[in-house]
Amino acid sequence: MAHFDFPPGNVASPGPDDPGKARMTKRTGVFAAAGIAAVVAGAAVVIPLGLGAPAPAPAPSAPASEWSQPAGPAEVGPAVTYYSQPGPPAGSPLENVEPLKVEVGSDLVGTSLNKGFAGISLEATDLGDPDLSSGNASMVKLLKEVDQPVLRFGGNAVDRRFLWTSSNEAVPSNYQGDEAHPVKAVGPADLARLNTLLEATDATVSLTVDLGHYDPNRAADMAKHAAEIFGPRLLSITVGNEPNGFGLNGVRPNGYSTEQYVAELKAYANAIHAVAPNVPISGPGVYDQKWWQPFIDADIPQKKILSFHNYPQFSCNGSDPVGSPTIANAMSQLMHDRAADYQRAAVKAGTDSGLETWLPETGIAACPGSNETSRTHASALWTADYALNAAQLGITRLGFHSSLLTCKGGPPMSVICSAGTYPHGNGQMSGRANFFGLSMVAELNAGKFLKVNSSGGGLAFSYALQNEDGSTTVALVNENNPEKAAQTEVTLKLPGKAVTGTMTQLSGPSYAAEDKTVIDGAKSEPPPLAERATVPGFAYRSATQTFKLTAGTVTVLNFTY
Repeated sequence: MAHFDFPPGNVASPGPDDPGKARMTKRTGVFAAAGIAAVVAGAAVVIPLGLGAPAPAPAPSAPASEWSQPAGPAEVGPAVTYYSQPGPPAGSPLENVEPLKVEVGSDLVGTSLNKGFAGISLEATDLGDPDLSSGNASMVKLLKEVDQPVLRFGGNAVDRRFLWTSSNEAVPSNYQGDEAHPVKAVGPADLARLNTLLEATDATVSLTVDLGHYDPNRAADMAKHAAEIFGPRLLSITVGNEPNGFGLNGVRPNGYSTEQYVAELKAYANAIHAVAPNVPISGPGVYDQKWWQPFIDADIPQKKILSFHNYPQFSCNGSDPVGSPTIANAMSQLMHDRAADYQRAAVKAGTDSGLETWLPETGIAACPGSNETSRTHASALWTADYALNAAQLGITRLGFHSSLLTCKGGPPMSVICSAGTYPHGNGQMSGRANFFGLSMVAELNAGKFLKVNSSGGGLAFSYALQNEDGSTTVALVNENNPEKAAQTEVTLKLPGKAVTGTMTQLSGPSYAAEDKTVIDGAKSEPPPLAERATVPGFAYRSATQTFKLTAGTVTVLNFTY
């Protein structure tokens, strides 16, 4: 529930007293790591190592207790350019960090990271914004930096101030908006314009239809035109946005129950199926777990996806101190575990019922306006870890809720924003700190998650992927304090003897630094694999790699064998 324009409701995100939620235990695939941070990191072109040779099968992993280096001199490989990461802060080490040991095995977790996993959620009224076009070079550039994203349209606007019309109807007088959040009518020409952007960026789209103003035939007309215009780029349609809140926020002033929702969902789904029979239905798109099962049990055609919303920092009034929007909460093991437990529950509900599980609307906090996490480097670190862990748990689509409003004055949680004068700006779009956390994940190769064992290190998390070409990707999200923590000595054991090892890294000078997050020293996506520098101290034809990592970084390593 992103409160961009309405007061917060009773957000039922996981709390410490709810079953299956808060937990402090470490798990396989999650570790603590460290380092520290400055802002500028340099990456140079890698000199290829052993190109053209077929990759041998990965060697079996050694037991986790065997951490000694192999005896004898290391084999010397071709000359390379090593990656130069930001150094530790002045006077380091202000806080020592225990050495980190990570072992990547050959066993699979059973989940995958697919291209198109990560995306951006927008308000339904943004469908009428002319900036969503292939003619907007800045928007095209941004979407390409989150490689094949899904654009989801819904949010608070869809059930309040959004009108679909294919016949140029006037907006009813009882629809209410304001300068920053105007009422908008959207029609087929808007979808056609959006499709030019999808084609230019190889993006896909997921739509939400208005349930607040009950009209199944109007929703079906929108679905029919969307299916015709978008074709296979249309991934799903959701009926209503967060209907669990309708009775609380005035959309349905007389209250709204799960029974009413299911009855109306059936009418909408049947009407949509009659004119767009191949379009999947996703739902319920709520922030209350009690609404999952009624959707799962609903007898509707094309029910394919269980969708839910989650904002881990949901306590806008401070009633739940560990759920309040603070940097201390965001950069904590508890926040990671609470989010993971809620996601795990959703994945189980979806898997048990034969449905995919999507998280199409999320963000670090549900609260309106600025808070101490807004626009910060901490939000970039959180975004990368949150997305990676969601994918590893089995969520197949994820969208960070955002806005097309201006960088100054617009919603500070948004991953993108426009230059120019508030509220609507000039359409020159740029990414905030959390956008670069999203880009680090979106630019990963598609692969299958590998099991990881780790020990030591401090506050950080590790993930590993087996890629289609036989290479291994290791992502290390180091959430130790970049202003205080020493660089961490890392010992990494791989499932084979690596002949190349490349590196790219997101960094920033402090948790609280605003708009200073960079990838390899620049406000841009990670460079292509072939252009990345080599892991410092890379050991040629060795399964054991040792290096240091700076705190407050997200580091992606890629190894070939």
